[in-house]
Amino acid sequence: MKTLGVWDSMKTSQMSVRMKRNLKLGGAALALGVAAVPMNSVISLQSSMAYAQATARFSRVDVSGNQRIAADTVRSIAGVSAGVNVTPGQINTAVQNLYASGLFETVEVRPEGGRLVIDVAEYPTINAVAIEGNRRLKDEDLIGLVGSTPRRAYSPAQAEADTQALTNAYAQAGRLAAKIEPKIIRRSDNRVDLVFEVREGRVIEVNRISFTGNRKYSDRRLRGALETKQAGLFRTLVRKDTFIPERLDFDKEKLRNFYLKRGYIDAQVLSSSADFARERDSFGVNFQVQEGQQYRFGKLTLSSPEQDVNIEDYRSAMKVNEGRVYNPELVNTTLERLDVISAQLGLPFVQARPNVTRNDDTRTLDINFELARGQKRFVERIDIEGNSNTLDRVIRREFETVEGDPFNARKVQEATDRIRALGYFANVDVQTRQGSAPDQVVIDVNVEEQPTGSLGFGVGFGTDSGLSGSITLTEDNFLGRGQQVGVTISTTSDEREYSFTFTEPKMFDRDLSGTMTLSYQTTDDDDLTFNTSQILIRPSLEFPIGESSSLETSLQFASNEVIPDSDSSPLIRAEEGKKSSFGVGLGYTFDRRNSPVDPTAGFIFSIDQTLAGFAGDDKYYKAIANAKAYRSIFNEEVVLSAEIEGGYLKGLGGNTTSIIDRFQLGGNSLRGFESYGIGPRDVSLDGSGESYDAALGGNFYAVARLEASFPIGLPEEYGIYGGLFLDMGSLWGLDTTSAGGSTASSSDFELRSAIGVSLFWDTALGPLRFNFAKPIDYVEGVDKTESFNFTIDTRF
Repeated sequence: MKTLGVWDSMKTSQMSVRMKRNLKLGGAALALGVAAVPMNSVISLQSSMAYAQATARFSRVDVSGNQRIAADTVRSIAGVSAGVNVTPGQINTAVQNLYASGLFETVEVRPEGGRLVIDVAEYPTINAVAIEGNRRLKDEDLIGLVGSTPRRAYSPAQAEADTQALTNAYAQAGRLAAKIEPKIIRRSDNRVDLVFEVREGRVIEVNRISFTGNRKYSDRRLRGALETKQAGLFRTLVRKDTFIPERLDFDKEKLRNFYLKRGYIDAQVLSSSADFARERDSFGVNFQVQEGQQYRFGKLTLSSPEQDVNIEDYRSAMKVNEGRVYNPELVNTTLERLDVISAQLGLPFVQARPNVTRNDDTRTLDINFELARGQKRFVERIDIEGNSNTLDRVIRREFETVEGDPFNARKVQEATDRIRALGYFANVDVQTRQGSAPDQVVIDVNVEEQPTGSLGFGVGFGTDSGLSGSITLTEDNFLGRGQQVGVTISTTSDEREYSFTFTEPKMFDRDLSGTMTLSYQTTDDDDLTFNTSQILIRPSLEFPIGESSSLETSLQFASNEVIPDSDSSPLIRAEEGKKSSFGVGLGYTFDRRNSPVDPTAGFIFSIDQTLAGFAGDDKYYKAIANAKAYRSIFNEEVVLSAEIEGGYLKGLGGNTTSIIDRFQLGGNSLRGFESYGIGPRDVSLDGSGESYDAALGGNFYAVARLEASFPIGLPEEYGIYGGLFLDMGSLWGLDTTSAGGSTASSSDFELRSAIGVSLFWDTALGPLRFNFAKPIDYVEGVDKTESFNFTIDTRF
């Protein structure tokens, strides 16, 4: 092979290797391309076939045109060195390498005499990045998605990625027609402004959600299980009716879980499709389901191949009744109980595995929980990343496992769910990997933080309270410590309240919640002949005592004042003045509802007690108990509820009860009657012959409420459904029935009742409820009845 010192037999102009990208100035669009050799690149070699194998050696490699990037860096990227034989193919590779670096707008490689010249034009420096034309999405929300930043070199590939990120953000907001166009504006000193011009387009809504193949549950019931909602009357305010393609997969999973929790183990969501409407302004979404048959729990047994495992020690964990509709959550709960017992018995590596036998003839599932010893693995460490504000210990305390404990995959998954439930993070990813030894496991926790503070404004209206408003400032992750701080100012036509709360949800990094509440409240009710003011200081501790139960203890300091009007009755004026009290409280809650937000099955029981009298003027014992059960019928189309509630108040040490502490019934607590509408009243005459007619409250009350809610045939997206109710109850008991010539009406137990219908409307402004009641048992002329009651509450 012949080696030349230079390629002097070739014409320099024909030896040049040029690759250029077009850059249009003055705000015109920059042609975006990938870092590869463009098709219009010119590699001119005379008689290229003849010289394909020719090589040349250059005495030096010179770089020109570079401003920010050092010449040595350019040579290093090109991979061409002086004094080394170079082929045309290597020259071509050098050009490609330089373009692939993303640093250069144009590259030209040419031999000149005995040297090789690399002439480059660097991409300009970004002077500023701006977004124009956006109205629906804020600049601060969009600019955080852009990777191109000022004082860095402009990159077409990065600008293309930024364009796609912005387009995706608009797609998430339902604006699939949004167009993003990146443009540059040339400035002096090789600088450019990068501007993303936005044409937002219209929001694409979901105007119809339908189902194919569903026989057991109606379209209305299945729509309620989805995240996506149909566009309704308040479509401009509802965000969940916006069509987002990625949400369909999430909805398919929710639909599958809906059926699985109801025993349909073979249920499948075969497909989901979205069809553009003819007007091209909305989508119709259809889910094709295959329900299958409903299965119930069959025989539930325990077994173990381990010699040191006593099955009888685990019997207490088996709390699922045979014949109950199958629910995988009940299986998981049983597995958790079995794992806890293993740990208590000193058998941490004995874990339960469910072995399921399917009986198609009886449509039951026999489950044998096998207690077997698994691989001995230990947690070496827990690594946490991504939490710039939240302290490590706030995340770490959600793990029941610490370094050195036996590894349990189920406990890791439960900890992951608890971290997500905190609400501090937009994304939580927990992975495990092998540690420094085969029996060691490292748990990697990666989180992405999100804002945790909020400023809320509330507006409400009720026939009891009139127009109301509130301002709430909350921070759920105060100083990254996981603490909650809240300030609330609320006012109605009859009441004003100012409160401050501070909560430490994990005191001493244990499952112990501590709360300090400070509040000041005043009332000025036109329906009453007295006003009140109250200062309350209440520290409390709450902790679980079972899977579904919790206990709350508290201290309470209160200063109450009764301020009678000039026309108050003697029984009211007798209570004028301030009273202070210091007491303790104890509350218990047992919650077995299937959902705390929209329950359709289960029950909840609670009791709260207060013993005041350790200091101050007011001495009493007060207790309130409530039990409410839910059940659904007609495939969950109709939800029934039954509630019993009662209260007991007793003055201690010869003290009489205060009107502030006594109970009252009416309004929302006993429909069909006004607030303070029943119970003992001062109905005596004053000196002018006019009746006082003042509500006095009572020491005891009991209420039963029966209710049914059901659809009324309107389209589900309207959120309107109906209800029937029956309320019955009584308010009675007074320590003092006469004063200054006034005598209270009967303070004995007398039943009051009312029936009625309700209209519920779930609007974007908040839940509205209209109650139309007809009193049945009441005393005309004494009780204050009410045929219509209306409430609305919203937060924004």
